[in-house]
Amino acid sequence: MMQTAMNLSDMAPVIDPWQSSRTLGVENHSKASEQGNVMKTLFDYIRQYTGIELSLDEQAQLHQAFKYRVVRRRQFLLQEGDLCRYISFVLSGALRMFSVNERGHESVVEFNLEGTWAMDKESISLRQPSRYNIEAIENSHVLQIAAPQLDVLGANIPAIREMVQRQHTENAIATQKRIHAAISMSAEERYHDLLRFNPEFSQRFPQAMLASYLGIKAETLSRLRNRRNGVASINGITNG
Repeated sequence: MMQTAMNLSDMAPVIDPWQSSRTLGVENHSKASEQGNVMKTLFDYIRQYTGIELSLDEQAQLHQAFKYRVVRRRQFLLQEGDLCRYISFVLSGALRMFSVNERGHESVVEFNLEGTWAMDKESISLRQPSRYNIEAIENSHVLQIAAPQLDVLGANIPAIREMVQRQHTENAIATQKRIHAAISMSAEERYHDLLRFNPEFSQRFPQAMLASYLGIKAETLSRLRNRRNGVASINGITNG
């Protein structure tokens, strides 16, 4: 899979959402309006997530700091061995972060859908080459910011500081839950847990990737799905 996926150099160009339509060579204002909507998605997310409204000056600072990128299916935001320099807010699409061992076996660490942040926290924090890949599973649209720029925004903008602090807390909790599931829960329990808390994963990601994320074989996941579907069918007949 790694050999057939597109390289970073093949990615669509980065677009600055703060540029005017004239700068982009467009005669009308439709492109500028679209870019404004892109940033509005981020502003709305920050307001809903933190409960803090951004001022116009703060919005302008975010406009300058974030860059809009289109990532086609099977392109990479990050590849193993590279330093993770950017934090990506997913506007639309689906991505996965995974590693590949010496035998070529893939292990999915994280899935990202709309309204989530994709990055290798270890690479950013320790400033060391990443052991992971971040790949688009669907055609995706993201807003990217360099990690040091986010630190500057966090120091100057209360909403960003609150957002980052909450993200750190939630990431720590999510990591603890993943560890607990891996060492304490059966394969069936992990699958039911995923369906309960992240049902959209089963609709957006292939079965092999879901199995890797759960730490089970694809055949085991298929058996669990069939068993669950069989129970649902029986309950439907009974209730009918």
